[in-house]
Amino acid sequence: MSDGPATRRDPGEPWGGVRPFSIKTKLGALVVISVLITTGLLMIAVRTATELRFITVFSMIATLLITQFVAHSLTAPLDEMNTVARSISHGDYTRRVRESRRDELGDLAQTINRMADDLEAQDRQRKELVANVSHELRTPIAGLRAVLENIVDGVTEADPETMRTALKQTERLGRLVETLLDLSRLDNGVVPLKQRRFEVWPYLSGVLKEANMVASARAGIASGSGSHTRTDVHLHLDVHPPELTAHADPERIHQVVANLIDNAVKHSPPHGRVTVKARRGTQPQSLEIEVLDEGPGIPRSEWHRVFERFNRGAVNRPHGPGSDGGTGLGLAIARWAVDLHGGRIGVAESERGCRILVTLPGPSPSVKLT
Repeated sequence: MSDGPATRRDPGEPWGGVRPFSIKTKLGALVVISVLITTGLLMIAVRTATELRFITVFSMIATLLITQFVAHSLTAPLDEMNTVARSISHGDYTRRVRESRRDELGDLAQTINRMADDLEAQDRQRKELVANVSHELRTPIAGLRAVLENIVDGVTEADPETMRTALKQTERLGRLVETLLDLSRLDNGVVPLKQRRFEVWPYLSGVLKEANMVASARAGIASGSGSHTRTDVHLHLDVHPPELTAHADPERIHQVVANLIDNAVKHSPPHGRVTVKARRGTQPQSLEIEVLDEGPGIPRSEWHRVFERFNRGAVNRPHGPGSDGGTGLGLAIARWAVDLHGGRIGVAESERGCRILVTLPGPSPSVKLT
C-alpha cells in the first residue's frame, strides 16, 4: 500500500516516476501537441500553396489557446489553495481544498487539508485544555477559600479536622499542578530517557507497595474530612519468569504503572482485585505489562478516547465507593511516557473488567545503557 501523496518516488522507476496525469505529463503533451499542430499546418501550406504568414498566425493562435487551457487548469487550483491557506493563517480551520485532481496539485491539496485537520484538532484541544484546567483549578481553590473564609469569619474553628480539610484541597491542587507540569515536559520533549537494565519483580513490587502507602495516607487525611478513599482493593503482582529483566527508564515506567494502578483502583468494585502482570514480549528484550481490574470495563467504542487528556466521561466514572474521578490526566501521562520509549499502550480484550496492555520494545541501538 502506498504511504500517501507525500511518498517519495524512486528515481530509478520507469519513465522517472512520471504518472499518467502528472504536471510533467501535461506539459510534455502541450509541447508535443504544439509541435504536431505546427508541423501539420506547414505540411498543409506546402501542399496547398498557402502563404507562410497565415500558417504562422494559425499556428500561434492554436498553440496559445491550448497553452491557455493548460495554464488555467494549473493556476485555478493554486488560487483556491492560496485562498484556503490565507483563511487558515487567519484562524479559520473550516476551509478545505477540493481533491478532485490526480496530479501533484491533487497531492498538495490533500496535504493542505490534512494540515487544516491537524490545526483544527490542535486548536480544539487547546480550547478544551484551557477550559478543563480552569475548571480543575477552580474546584480545589474554591474549597480551600471556603474553609479559610469560615475560619477568618469565625464560623468554624481552626481545629485539626478543619485544617485537614484545607490540607486535602491543597494536596489536590498540588497533584493537579504536578501532573500538568509533567505533561508539559513530556509534550515539549524536555524529559530525557535514562534507560538502564533492572529486575522487574523487585521494581514492580516497590511500585505496588508505594501505591498502598499513598492510598493509606490519603485515607488518613480523608477520614478526618468525612470522605472516603479506596483502601479495600487488593493489589496483586504476577511476574513470569521471576528473574525477568527490562531495559527502560525506571522513573518513567513508574509513572506509567502508578497511574494505571490508580485508575484501576478507582474503577474496581468494593473489595476488588487489581492485577499487575509482566511478561517477556514477542521481540527480543521487549517487555509486556498488563494492569487488570474487575470493574465495569470500557465499551469498545470508547477505547480510542481512554488516553485523551481530561477524559472523564461515563467510561471513566469511578465504580468504587467515595472515589473521585481524578484530573483525567493520569492515563494521558502514561501514554506519553510509553511513547517516549517507542512502545505501545492500549485497551485489550478482557473477559472481565478493564485490561490495559503496555508493550516496551527494549533498548534502542543508539541508547547507551547504564
